[in-house]
Amino acid sequence: MKKAVKITDGIYRLGANIKNGDLFEGMWPIPDGVSLNCYIVKGAKTALIDLVGDWAQAPSDIKKQLESIPVKLSEIDYLVLNHIEPDHTSWLEDFLKEAPQIELVTNKKGAALVESFYGITENVRVIDTGDTISLGDNKELIFHNIPNVHWPETMITFEKESGILFSCDAFGSYGSIKDSVFDDEISEKDHNFFDVESLRYYANIVSSFSKFVLKAIEKLSIYDIKVIAPSHGIIWRENPGEIIERYRKFAQYLEGPAEPEITVIWGSMYGNTEKILHSVIKGIRSESVPVHVHRVPDEDVSWALASAWKSRGLVFGMPTYEYKMFPPIASVLNMFNLKHVYNKKVFRFGSFGWSGGAQKEFDAATEGMKWDFIDPLEWKGKADEDIHEQAFERGRQLALMIKEQ
Repeated sequence: MKKAVKITDGIYRLGANIKNGDLFEGMWPIPDGVSLNCYIVKGAKTALIDLVGDWAQAPSDIKKQLESIPVKLSEIDYLVLNHIEPDHTSWLEDFLKEAPQIELVTNKKGAALVESFYGITENVRVIDTGDTISLGDNKELIFHNIPNVHWPETMITFEKESGILFSCDAFGSYGSIKDSVFDDEISEKDHNFFDVESLRYYANIVSSFSKFVLKAIEKLSIYDIKVIAPSHGIIWRENPGEIIERYRKFAQYLEGPAEPEITVIWGSMYGNTEKILHSVIKGIRSESVPVHVHRVPDEDVSWALASAWKSRGLVFGMPTYEYKMFPPIASVLNMFNLKHVYNKKVFRFGSFGWSGGAQKEFDAATEGMKWDFIDPLEWKGKADEDIHEQAFERGRQLALMIKEQ
């Protein structure tokens, strides 16, 4: 996208799509890319809201779009840094070489991180919640701290006249932006895509901080928000309340109840656990409960985490491996613990060879996750018909628990 996109008079979106096969945060797959958005607010003075990382072609894209407004780097008075994570700021040092006159605007914690990451201490204005900067021509920026959504220094910038909330990582999504950047211009298919990718983004990036998300939503209710302009994803101008309520729902999944669905995560060495998987799924589906199935290590944990976050029930199918859990499932559980996948109804099944041991490690790994378990199912070697029947009944039992919650 070579031109800046006008949101309203004097306010523009600048953006780049990252589609070079990299991983987000060095770990999360983004097969459909991710957008990096920043914004120009132009009154008598000019502010740039957030920056981009020195990632792929992003800096050159932003420069070209500035020219299309036109705004020269030498004409920018303020660079507002809502969040210091390097996907938003790693261009900062080179950017300031071209625009040394710019005053950086961030909060106290942000200023400390700017120094830690980039050694910058000069020409930094430290602001706090409620502070404002007037740009003239009826353009006024108001700042509000929303700590731990998802870094401690995170804040938002609100432009009072237009009602635009520049929310940085809050209300964001994976996925590249096509020709249209606004919620009222994209197709139903694209809306469904961003619905799925906003959940995966939330589960991967934000879920650990869900209590802070709910606090932030409450804090931001004091503003008359007409547009939400995040740093990743589409701009919500027709229905900004939709993405706010979506994030509220995602955050409430932490305490539950989540959706009446079951996520199955499984792995099998020689097919003995896999055969029983099918009986478990049949049991779940006999009660018409939706089920999402993810095999590891074939599939990255990113997708299993997203569906597990919104599901009331979880099933883990794994064999014993050297007296322990099957390592790919152990890795999933570690991530689920880190991301606070709590308050679930859970069933675990799996085969073993000469000896068991997976269940003991599973119990230890899930201690403190507030999971409600039904009896596990284990067997030695090849499962007989009785094991298949028990597996069906366990799946059905879990489905009934999900429906009753």
